[in-house]
Parts: sequence; C-alpha cells; structure tokens
Amino acid sequence: MADLAPLQRRLNSEGDTLDRFLEYALERGVALYPAQEEAILELYSGKNVILNTPTGSGKSLVAEALHFQSLVEGKRSFYTSPIKALVNEKFLALCRSFGPDQVGMITGDASVNAGAPIICCTAEILSNDALRFGEQANVQDVVIDEFHFYSDRERGVAWQIPLLTLPRARFLLMSATLGDTEIFEKGLTQLNGRETVVVRSVNRPVPLEFIYSEDPILERVQKLLATDKAPIYLVHFTQRDAAESAQDFLSIDFCTKEEKKAIAEMLEGVKFKSPYGKDIQRLLKHGIGIHHAGLLPRYRILVEKLAATGRLKLIFGTDTLGVGVNVPIRTVLFTKLCKFDGEKTTLLSVRDFQQIAGRAGRKGFDEQGTVVAQAPEHVIENLVAARKAEGSVKKKKIVKKAPPDKGYVPWARDTYVKMIEGKPETLVSRFQVTHGMLLNVLARPEEIDADPCRSLQRLIRNSHEAPKQKKYHLKRGFQLFRSLVDRNIIELKPRLRVNIELQEDFSLNQTLALYLLDTIKLLDVEHPEYALDLLTLVESILENPDRILHVQLSRAKTERMNELKAQGMEYDQRIEELDKVEYPKPRREFIYTTFNEFSAKHPWVGQENIRPKSIAREMYENFQSFAEYIRDNELQRAEGLLLRYLSEVYKVMVQTVPAAAKTEDVWLIEEYLGTLVRGVDSSLLDEWEKLRNPDFVRADVADPIEAAKAAEEFDITRDAKAFGVMIRNEVFRFVRAIAVGDFEDAAAALGNPDPKQVESAIATQLKPYFDDHARLQTDAKARANVHMRVTKTDAASWAVEQTLVDPEENNDWSAKFLLDLPASRKERRPVLRFESLGPVTGPAYSAGTETVKD
Repeated sequence: MADLAPLQRRLNSEGDTLDRFLEYALERGVALYPAQEEAILELYSGKNVILNTPTGSGKSLVAEALHFQSLVEGKRSFYTSPIKALVNEKFLALCRSFGPDQVGMITGDASVNAGAPIICCTAEILSNDALRFGEQANVQDVVIDEFHFYSDRERGVAWQIPLLTLPRARFLLMSATLGDTEIFEKGLTQLNGRETVVVRSVNRPVPLEFIYSEDPILERVQKLLATDKAPIYLVHFTQRDAAESAQDFLSIDFCTKEEKKAIAEMLEGVKFKSPYGKDIQRLLKHGIGIHHAGLLPRYRILVEKLAATGRLKLIFGTDTLGVGVNVPIRTVLFTKLCKFDGEKTTLLSVRDFQQIAGRAGRKGFDEQGTVVAQAPEHVIENLVAARKAEGSVKKKKIVKKAPPDKGYVPWARDTYVKMIEGKPETLVSRFQVTHGMLLNVLARPEEIDADPCRSLQRLIRNSHEAPKQKKYHLKRGFQLFRSLVDRNIIELKPRLRVNIELQEDFSLNQTLALYLLDTIKLLDVEHPEYALDLLTLVESILENPDRILHVQLSRAKTERMNELKAQGMEYDQRIEELDKVEYPKPRREFIYTTFNEFSAKHPWVGQENIRPKSIAREMYENFQSFAEYIRDNELQRAEGLLLRYLSEVYKVMVQTVPAAAKTEDVWLIEEYLGTLVRGVDSSLLDEWEKLRNPDFVRADVADPIEAAKAAEEFDITRDAKAFGVMIRNEVFRFVRAIAVGDFEDAAAALGNPDPKQVESAIATQLKPYFDDHARLQTDAKARANVHMRVTKTDAASWAVEQTLVDPEENNDWSAKFLLDLPASRKERRPVLRFESLGPVTGPAYSAGTETVKD
C-alpha cells in the first residue's frame, strides 16, 4: 500500500467516500475554503456544480474530489481543458494523486492509457465523443476547466456540445470569470435531471490592491520594487512589445550583487546557444525574465523555475498568463488596457482583465497581490511635461503629444475601475453546424441511435442559440445533409447510413491527414524530388506560421524587385508585378488541383483549405541549421514559432506518412528534422514521444528507477537502416558547420572529451584544403550516400569516412571519425569521435553507405 499514490490507497479502504477524500486533503495539509467545502458536498450529493471562484482558490481540489467519487463508484470521469499544455499538466498531477494505471490522456497527437477510468483531454476530444455516441458515450462525470472558453469565437462550440448530448453525465464547470450562468443552470438540469448548484465566492486567498499609474513605466516599476512588490509581471499584448520593453529595463540596476551572483550560480551549465539565447541570458542575469509563445520552451521553463525561487524581479510577457501559465508573481502590471483581438483593437473585456489580474498574489507567499494599470503613454508624457512646465521659471507653451493613429482605443481611470468592479460579460454561444458534426451524428450505429436525423435536429433545437439562429442552423444543416446525399456519402435506403468509415479520432486535422495519405500515392516515387515533394505535402496540411511566411514573402518581393529593375521596368509596372509575388509554394498547382478533387469527394472539409509552403523543405534543401535559418531571416524573437512548426512537420512525417512511402531520402529528411528539433530543444518531442510510448510514460510518472530501466532497454542501433540515416545526417551536420567556418559548432556536436582541442585541430587541418579548393560543397549532390562509408571494425566501434565534395569534383579530401556504439546506445544518437581531416590516401572512392547489422 505504501507504494500506491495517495488517493489510490484510499480506493479500497474502509469508510465513507467523502470521509476518505477529506482524510486525503488533511494529509496534504489542506484546510478547505468554504466554497471548496460547499462544492464538494454538493457533488457528493449527486448534483451538477458550477464553480465560479477566484484564481488560486483551489478549484483543482474540487475536481479531484469528483474524480475520486466517480472512481469509487466504478464510473468514468473526464477532465477537459482548452490547451494541450494544461491537459498534460493535469494528466501528470492526477497520475501522482491516483496512480498512472487509473489515468489516461487523449490529445490530437496521441493517446496514453485511453481505457482508463479518469481521462484528461482537450475539449474537442470530448465533443467528438459526445457527437459520435450521444447518451451512450462512456462518460459519467465531466470536469470542464476554464469554462469561459465557451465564448471562444473559433472553438467555443466544443464546450457547448457535451452540455447538449450527454444526458447520463454529471458536470462540474469551473472558471474564475463566468458572468451570468442561468442558461447553464437550467440547461444542465434539463439535460440530466439533476439539480444544478452554483457555488460562487469573491473571497480570494490573497486579496488584491489596485493602482492606476500616471507615472512613466520606469518610475512606476521602481516604486513597486522599493515597496517590495516584486516579482512583477508586465503584461503586453504583442511579443515584440514585451521584448523591446524588457530591453529598456536593462538600464535599471534593481538587483544587488548578491542577488545577481545567486542567479549566475543557478544559470551555471545552462546553454544559451540559440540566436536569441544571448539576449535571454543577459536579461536573466539582470533579474529580468521574458515569457511568451515566441520563445523556445526551455527558456520559458527556465524563467518559470527562476521565478519560482523569487530570483527574478521583473517578467515581461504577453497575456497568455491568463490561461494558467505557472509563473508565481506578486504584481501584475498592465502596460495597456486595449489590444488587437484579431479583427480590430478593442478595450480589454472585463473577463480578460480579471483573468489576467487574478494571477497576482502568491498563496503561501504573499499577504496581498497588486494590480497596476498604466495610463496611456501619451497621457503620461503630457502630464510629465505639464509638471515640468509648472516648475519652470520660464513658462513655455506645452505641445501635447497626440494619441497613436492606429492600434489604440482610449482608456482612463474610470475605465480601469469598471474593469475591476464589473461582472464578466455573459458567455456567448458559438454553436455552428459542420459536415463533421453531421457525419459524427449520422454515423451512429443503429443499436446506439435508431434515428440519428432526429437526434441531429434535437441537437440544433436544444443549442443555446436564439430562435432566429436556430432556424439558420437547421437550414444550414439540411443544405450540408443534401450535399452529402448528392455525393453518395450518405444513402437513405433501405435506411440512412454513412458510406464511409470514420477513423476513431475523426477530426478536421485528421481529414487533412486523409488528403495527405491519398495524395502521396499520386507522387512518382522514382522522381529525383519525390522525398522533397512528399515533405511539401506534409507542410501543406499544417497551419501557416504567418510571421515566417511574411519574411519569405518580403524576401521574394525584394528579389523580384531587383530583377525587374535590372530589366528596366517602370516603377508602376514593378509595383503591379510585385502584387503577384507569393512566398514559395512548391508543386502549387498539383496541390491545389488534388485538394479540390479531394474536397469534392469529402465535403466535410468545409471551410478548411490546403496551405502549400516551403519552410522545412527550404531548410533541408540548404541543409541549414536552426540557428542559421533564424539569423538569415531575422527571426530571433520567433524561435519558438519555428521550433513548434518543425516539430509538427516531424510528427506528421513519423506518425502519418506510411512506412511504405518512406524511401531512403524520406528517412533522411525525417531524421534531419528530428535531430534538428531535439538539438535545439527536446522538450516538445520528449513529451510527444512519451505519449506515443505509454509504458515509458507510466514508468516515468510512477517510478524513476523503472523509467531508467525502460530507457536502457531502447537500443538506437538495432534498426540498421534508421541508424544509418542518423549517422549520415550527423556527419553532414559536421560538414555543413566546417563549410561555413563554424568550427566551434562542428566540434561541439561530436563526442570527443575536449571540444576545444578538436576545434583547434579542425581549423589547423582544414587550412590546406581551402588553399587548394574554393569552397566545400553542401548541396544535395554532396549529401548523396555515395560519399560516405561506414565500416564495422569491432563490437564497440565503427569507422566512418566522409568525402569532402569540392566544386571541381576532385573529391580528394575526407573527414574520418570513429563511431562509439556503447555511447550511441546510451545517448540515443550517433556519437562520433573526430579523428582527422586530410587528403584521401588512395583513389577517391564512391562506395555507398555500408551499415553492418549486428
């Protein structure tokens, strides 16, 4: 019993269910707040509960109480959240409380222990289950966290569907900012026949004070620091504003020497190798953190860890803080009270303001949290100018600074007060009817639903829409239904049935994956660019990373403008021609044509579209490192964006592209992407790999020793083909580095014990090469497998030799390495030890890669 998780130990113990859970809370040293106690008692009496309490008031413990009751009673409970990161965080937390055998996770990427009695998932996963199985869904209790996402313009429908389709489930809806909940109270009781109770509290564990600041931001921050209000989170609404503001504060010395020394000690051994890393390092050593989605995950995690120790005085970031980012802070400072919402600039809603402001004050650390809102910048500058004029002997006329022309909506002190005192806006229904919804409902088997058409009509009529909108949705539903019948996707006789098999995790993203699978078959596997075209198809089904594409478009326009100038074209004509320029879209016509044909056969694609682009392909064709691509395109503040995009490309290559479609060149691309992403920041792929390997996850969560054993069992050298691909990519990464003169990076990637010594040897040994050769080739021809030879020497090492390809194709030089097999198994990557660079002693060879199986 001692080895079991805390709540797992109580599943089979004696006593009342409620008493057992309260014993658990007592063991954790948790004294229940009145709202927590009320919510738990109402749940244990079988009611639906809407929990509307401030941030930090223990809503997670109430959710645990419901999961525990459900588990004791042999039921199945679901926890849903708007973002995968929070789902993952909750999954790990519940594993610690209930034990990994009792908890599963399902996301769009993968699933772990999907048959478990407690499931963590995104709202869309539960919504799809609810549509497909209706009241027969194996869901008895539902926790919907961050329920205010019900109003999200794009995704809110996923929060509504379970409330319309799961009559056998009981619900716990949780948020700090709900507003009027009458529609949910009535709707839930009408749905499942249970009484619905709203538990509200405005009492925060840590009370807040509010300040409206008309001081320049530097002065205001200094005042807050002087009154022990740090850590301070300065909220911006663009990543650029956050980064530029952080740089401005480097001029203030607000950490003591001892504090800076403590930070420096914590940063010992931390690598800041990415192009933006030096900026991050400089800020951190100054006591400043930066936190937004444009950063690499490891930098964000580092900021969170340093913030948790209280070392960082200032943290600059975007409003993602309001979604539950784990950054403990004492003061929230709003630099603005307006933001661009994707369509126009508006004042913050009361809900958005209160969600973010609620992060101030750390339970167990602070007696009070502080929320500050800066007056508009031009207003502050005018006030400062007026004060200076009053104190001046010579009275000068003040020229007032005007407000910004765009991206600004005025606010004042009374605006701030309304945000503080106001009630969150009423949640707005975002119901919509799609082909996917129709297919999910209409594909229900007869034993689950004898009349799915009527169920679909009932779903629309029971939606939280106004009568006029319901009529529109019914009409829209009928139009979509006819389009499916016309295409023979649905047949009506002898009974209504769907003529296609929907995969288990059917979703819009999976629909685009189906396009990928269909279209790969149309590529010519013998074509020299087959692998690159396959990569382009993969990229075309992914979301566009707009900032990167904007850079590509600007570059393409500059190149085109120079061409037109050289041709002597007139200015007006040049501008007209520039409007036609697009960012690179390889196989553009092929992709658009095949997707139109696919859409005609699969109309549930709806408004979704294909997005041809060439980011991963461009990097691979040039064999660029992550750092090179960032520097070449000046994307230092978007490192996280590029990393997430490349991670998604890699996941699709691994998970969706069939093994039968993977030629050796495709394997090379896949391994290039995986190695590149892991080399920059492995955290994104590490989490994903854990999801794909449930045994490893469960060992990792339950017992670190078992996790280590599981890791040791994995032998990277077993798959000779895949390992050979990894060796080629590792070797050519070295070649690419020495070709551009980055000997430090070349040496650092190897397994030699003294990288500095290797760096010096490379520089010395390579000098004669460049005396005789103009440059070192790194194009696709140079990467061909005929230029590398791998020879087995003994059980512990292999000899690796790579021809250095020169423009004249003399190919009379090579690089030699020793491949350390035991180290490769331990580190799960080819560990190469540098031996030499020099002229080929015999005739230049062109043998292919020879990888010998054990």
